[in-house]
Amino acid sequence: MNITLESYQQLIILGLGFAVICIAASRIAPVFQKVNLPIITGFLATGVLAGPYLLGLIPKESTQQLNFINEIALAFIAFAAGSELYLRELHARIRSIKWNTISQLVFTFAFGALSAFFLSDLLPFTQGVDFSTKLSISLLIGAIFVARSPTSAIAIISELRAKGPLTQTVLGVIVLTDFFVIILFAVCMSFAVSLTSGSSFNYISILILIVEIAVSLGVGFLLGKVLNFVISFRIRRYAKSVLIIGLGYMVYLLKFYIQDLTDGFMEHPFTIEPLIICIIASFYVANYTKNRPEFLSILDKTFPLIYAAFFTLTGASLSLYALFDASLVALLFFVVRLFAIIAGNYFGGAMAEDPWPQIHLSWMPYVTQAGVALGLTAVVSNEFPTFGPDFAAFIIAIVVINEIVGPPLFKYAITKAGENRNKGSFKFDGVRDAIIFGYESQSVSLAQQLMKSGWKVQIATRKKPEEIEVPDDIILKHIECVDLSTLKAMHADKSEAIVCLMSDRRNLEACELAYKHFGTPDMIVRLGDRSYYDKFLALGARVVDPSTAIVSLLDHYVRSPQATSLLLGMQPGQDTRDMELKEPSLHGLTLRDLRLPSDVLILSIHRAGQMIISHGFTRLRVGDVVTFVGSTESLDAMQLKFDHY
Repeated sequence: MNITLESYQQLIILGLGFAVICIAASRIAPVFQKVNLPIITGFLATGVLAGPYLLGLIPKESTQQLNFINEIALAFIAFAAGSELYLRELHARIRSIKWNTISQLVFTFAFGALSAFFLSDLLPFTQGVDFSTKLSISLLIGAIFVARSPTSAIAIISELRAKGPLTQTVLGVIVLTDFFVIILFAVCMSFAVSLTSGSSFNYISILILIVEIAVSLGVGFLLGKVLNFVISFRIRRYAKSVLIIGLGYMVYLLKFYIQDLTDGFMEHPFTIEPLIICIIASFYVANYTKNRPEFLSILDKTFPLIYAAFFTLTGASLSLYALFDASLVALLFFVVRLFAIIAGNYFGGAMAEDPWPQIHLSWMPYVTQAGVALGLTAVVSNEFPTFGPDFAAFIIAIVVINEIVGPPLFKYAITKAGENRNKGSFKFDGVRDAIIFGYESQSVSLAQQLMKSGWKVQIATRKKPEEIEVPDDIILKHIECVDLSTLKAMHADKSEAIVCLMSDRRNLEACELAYKHFGTPDMIVRLGDRSYYDKFLALGARVVDPSTAIVSLLDHYVRSPQATSLLLGMQPGQDTRDMELKEPSLHGLTLRDLRLPSDVLILSIHRAGQMIISHGFTRLRVGDVVTFVGSTESLDAMQLKFDHY
């Protein structure tokens, strides 16, 4: 009992220590984005740095004790991968996904297995072994070469907010490939166990394997029902996240329980495949329930925490000595795998009749490997103690190379294909500019109101100037369509605000272009169709719904008439204003020491895109956006104090 208590205490200490390292990793990893490396590379590098071979913050033996984190993460990764297989969205790309999946499976497995067999003399752990063992190792290498990385794919796609034909095809192929590679690996593993044991292959094991896969599919369907039931609970979202993570981990516990239960009376313990179960469960929720939007939202909010922990622990688990020993041979096999991926990509793309510009790029996202490959490698290492550890070091060396080279290639392909929808960077030029799309009485009134407050405003419309009467003080721009060249011609890169009063479709086009290419700080949209609400929200746009805006305004007037009048600028001589702190001498000053005019109040402070809870001891930082309310004269004085000249 004491030993068990000590073990639990040690596990808690390890878990808390690892949590601190993950927090540090989440701070360090974004630095890698600044040099055009994916954030995943930063997590891996942080894990290696904290691992047993450098700083030693994570001892070598503790990585085994923390293996439950890998299992939790792999289950969650499978949930995320399965949710991306949304049939309605993939229907248009089904031909491309089908042919590319088949070609990647066949080419990568065949090239990998044949190369491993004929180049076996270069591998230290295959020298001197018999034909059966050499064949077994070759089959296992070929199967693991097929594995991709849904984790990396989803992380990079989320990071770039990528969307388009290439993204849809690649994600579908990666998820399906990892689904089929588990089945392929199970078959190869059965062959390898029989061949290395010296016995002839038992065809009953194929039947058992089919039963195991069928049971896994059935359990996955049941888990999907349970997931749908959990998501239907009327509880807070973070509680649902915890329950979903717990259900994923319980699949691994069920696997171990069944193995222990059948170990006594079966030659090989009966096993289920947790990844297949979780993918099927997630696929069911995403395609056949009404809870798909909430399920995706939960996954999206929780996923950054999961993959931060997973990749940091993966980096800490890497054996640097074994990696260095296997690095040269691993580099050769990396080239072999890369050649197989490229060959499979061109064959599959040609059969699917994909556009050639897409085919030339679409091999790049398939290079990355991570969770599934490492998980399958661990299975081989545990099953074959004679060559397993060296086999694992060899595969991990290849995975590391793939993980270093793959994500930048993935990112390049998405960007080159024009599907990178990440937010652009914006630099304030000292003049407050705004563009209003759509000409009507409201846009004219808004422009005049902004101009009174010192803004430079343009109104863009498809109406011809001779068709409308334009006030003399309004700058009107005639446009043929909303595209990048139009926005550039209107100097949208210098506009702090874009107001969209057109149709929802055109409003969305304008917001996506502004978000991606210019990083426009404020986008305000008048909503027409509620189905567009989430799309605008994903771009960070501020949505005004006319059907509810008046009711909300009246509600605020009833409950707090003075505050509402003040915030809307309806009190004589009063206004609200957002000011960015640029004056270095005010950096670090507390709010209580900031000398404010007697008629000025601070409403809020935004820092790095997040609102912070402020009080008298809150210290200002350069770059903070502070919202003031007060008289126009006093606000002008504060503006001078905050600006830097």
